[in-house]
Amino acid sequence: MKGRPRDVSSPRVPAPDYRGPRWLPGGHAQTIYPYLGVRAPVAYRYERVTTDDDDFWDFAWLDAPAAADAPVVVLFHGLEGGATSHYARALMRTLAACGWRGVVAHFRGCGGTLNRRPRAYHSGDYAEIDAMLRAVRARVGHATAVYAVGVSVGGSALIHWLGRIGAAGTATVRAAVAVSVPLDLTAAGVAIGQGFNRIYTAHFLSTLKPKALAMSARFPGRLDPARIRAVRTMWQFDEAVTAPLHGFHGADDYWARASAKPWLVHIRVPTLVLNARNDPFVPAATLPAPHEVSSSVRLEQPDTGGHAGFVTGPVPGHADWLPRRIVAFLDEAVARGRPAAAAPAQS
Repeated sequence: MKGRPRDVSSPRVPAPDYRGPRWLPGGHAQTIYPYLGVRAPVAYRYERVTTDDDDFWDFAWLDAPAAADAPVVVLFHGLEGGATSHYARALMRTLAACGWRGVVAHFRGCGGTLNRRPRAYHSGDYAEIDAMLRAVRARVGHATAVYAVGVSVGGSALIHWLGRIGAAGTATVRAAVAVSVPLDLTAAGVAIGQGFNRIYTAHFLSTLKPKALAMSARFPGRLDPARIRAVRTMWQFDEAVTAPLHGFHGADDYWARASAKPWLVHIRVPTLVLNARNDPFVPAATLPAPHEVSSSVRLEQPDTGGHAGFVTGPVPGHADWLPRRIVAFLDEAVARGRPAAAAPAQS
């Protein structure tokens, strides 16, 4: 007698290999559509966490029923993202359906309030990842399984941390997932400044520039407001703001030193690195090959998906493929009750 058919829509059933829907062709459409779509509500409990340098982060904890010992997934958002980003809401809703806990760790200045120190966030900010993970660990206890997920810039900073900390990282997180990461910042920085991609630049600068101007007013002499007002490209922003705030010798130095790709070979925590090959921000030619990563890293590079998009289903589509893929990878570690065994790297 056959068993009951499994519910393939369940968040605990691994998603099939990703294929973009025919009605949503191309990397731009697959990137923009989920951003513009209707976002289902998610209940959060917000906590302001004081940093060691007397600044703060805003943590958005998923407010949903869960056991006290349920796993915790920490999400590090993308550039100018946060708890209301479409991928954050989709992941948190999936975690709630699984009975897991989740928290969106907002980088400084991304929680809706200008932070107190002349500091922001950047693609190589491994120290900030380390400090935020320690803050989460202090709140959930050392017996709780903690997992880390990073999207775009958040994924880049997470890879930096994973590569730098090596095997010691398993004491903090059991597994990690990095999605749509601009692994080569120079190539990504050039790409986002060309053609239709300029629309993304304008979108990011619409919030980055006002925050930088507010910071320049609060800390006279640290930034040049005239240069900030003149910014039209991401290179110019990183030259005028990111580099001087964080100790880089200009945008080129920042792009070279903060690129995550060189750290993939040093990762010892089981990690999934997921990049669509039609991501407008991330040239496919710069994606890593199996020999460029450690045996703890699983590469998945579907032909479609856009930048943190991965919409599936008939019109109007839905955004549950990505969180289901994340949960399936992390679920391996939960099932074992110990760090998940790393699968051979694959492209």
